[in-house]
Amino acid sequence: MSPKRKHKKSNPESSSGMKKTSAIILAAGKGIRMRSPMPKALCALSGKPMVHFLLKAVKRTGVKCPVVIGGYKIELLKKALAEEQVKLIRQKRLLGSADAVKSASNYFKNFNGDILVLYSDTPLIRASTIKGMAKKHSSSKAVATILTVVTDDPKEYGRVIRDDNNICGIVEHADIKNSKLKTQNSKIEINVGAYCFNSKKLFEGLKRIKKNKKKGEFYLTDIIAYFYTQGYKINSYATTDIDEALGVNRRSDLIDAEKILRRRTIEHLVDIGVTIKDPASTYIDSGAKIGRDTVIYPFVVIEEGVLIGAKCKVGPFAHLRKGTVLKNNSAVGNFVEVVRSKIGKGSRAKHHTYLGDTIIGKDVNVGAGTITANYDGKAKNKTVIHDGAFIGSGTTIVAPVKIGKRAMTGAGSVVVKGKNVAPGSVVVGVPAKPLIKKKNK
Repeated sequence: MSPKRKHKKSNPESSSGMKKTSAIILAAGKGIRMRSPMPKALCALSGKPMVHFLLKAVKRTGVKCPVVIGGYKIELLKKALAEEQVKLIRQKRLLGSADAVKSASNYFKNFNGDILVLYSDTPLIRASTIKGMAKKHSSSKAVATILTVVTDDPKEYGRVIRDDNNICGIVEHADIKNSKLKTQNSKIEINVGAYCFNSKKLFEGLKRIKKNKKKGEFYLTDIIAYFYTQGYKINSYATTDIDEALGVNRRSDLIDAEKILRRRTIEHLVDIGVTIKDPASTYIDSGAKIGRDTVIYPFVVIEEGVLIGAKCKVGPFAHLRKGTVLKNNSAVGNFVEVVRSKIGKGSRAKHHTYLGDTIIGKDVNVGAGTITANYDGKAKNKTVIHDGAFIGSGTTIVAPVKIGKRAMTGAGSVVVKGKNVAPGSVVVGVPAKPLIKKKNK
């Protein structure tokens, strides 16, 4: 027998051009203001749990296995992250952001590098911004680097406090009234809620943070003031995009985040060659993929997980749900809904149609009012329509069933369950039966 290979233990670091870097994403909170029984990190944003967006951004910087800190209903978080490469750590008691980070101290006890710390409820921070912050931190040999933005509308965000040009602390919004903070001008520097720390100094500093008397929690932001008293170097990395600072704490914030993500998605699609006739009336989840020279007409909804090829036409008033694939040069038109279905190259479903769990070949015409009855009360069943078939207007296809190559159904036909239509044949009626031509006597 060959000797067993020794498996290396997972190492919390990135393989990017940055210094050895790992990441912690805080996702333990209840999100009371969201009025949801779910953890706030799992509230849906553009078709995915909110925590997904920071995970994606962090992994794009080169961090292979981020740490996620869970707490409230952690079993739901574990289920949602089952397919993600992450290390999930439980915060035993919900005692604030500093305590949450401290929960990962054992995991990082042998780690000697930099640690990104981010909050799952700031999902709009871009990968390029995170990477820029980490690189500045690494090159400057700072103990901490804070992501900031300057704005004339600080809302409920924490304020960055400076002693001349040196950062000396962060004052949370709830504590501003009781602080000596004074603003000299209309522009205010706020804390976005993303940091890069020297790992050793981070966990040493967390031991020094005292519980906030008002909230009864340990604030991560208090570590900045502690570092200042120790004479450590503290940096900032400024973003010019105020949208990245959006913290999602309420349903109204979730609406704002959806709008921003939709705008970003549409801008990206337009940049790569997709025509979107009316962005204001078009909703496209960030996880959808669309090919060049495809035209999206007004009042279209395209969900996460939809794949659309090149030179397709979609809409107006079409709804493409998860699992839909449109091959090149295909068309889906007015009031058509498609889910878990594949529409082949050059095929068309132009009017008032429902296609569920359906595979359509090349150059198929699906007539107005066609319905694939995919659900029998117990299971979702498949319909297969082969190349060159012609489905007449108002046809109902009761799955499972197969329509052969170049077969035709008459208008108003009902193709019943299990009654496959032979290639090249014509079926009509209720139930649909082969049309037999009468021989001339």
